[in-house]
Amino acid sequence: MNMSIGSLSKQTGVKVTTIRYYEMIHLLPEGVRDGGNRRRYDQSAVDRLRLIRHARAMGFEIDAIRSLIDVIDKPAGSCREADDIARSHLEDVRRRIRDLQMLEAELARMASGCDDQGVANCRVMSSLTDHTFCGTEHHSHPATLVSRRTQ
Repeated sequence: MNMSIGSLSKQTGVKVTTIRYYEMIHLLPEGVRDGGNRRRYDQSAVDRLRLIRHARAMGFEIDAIRSLIDVIDKPAGSCREADDIARSHLEDVRRRIRDLQMLEAELARMASGCDDQGVANCRVMSSLTDHTFCGTEHHSHPATLVSRRTQ
């Protein structure tokens, strides 16, 4: 198969700019240049890009995907490293779920205390401006609660 970057994009659902980014950070080998200096790709690029896209959709970080690709590139090797990467990601997801559940409970507590007595007596505003009004000591920063995907 000898396809352009646009065809690769259509076949995998990954934007051309993202494909170029993955090439730049060496997750995806750069396409072979043809006589017109255009990048051309084969089925292995499709397969690699589908793996990257699926792993990103599952929230894997770029470094973890890079490690998974290293495992794939050694087909005779052990899959223990891939298992370790998946288990580590699973623990991270479970931690984020716990943090989100605590955040949900705190937001529900704050919102349920609203009796529409005006902003000066608003439990939501009081809790946001003074942490001592919160029902919990621990709040994770929102950026740590959601996937830290950059692409």
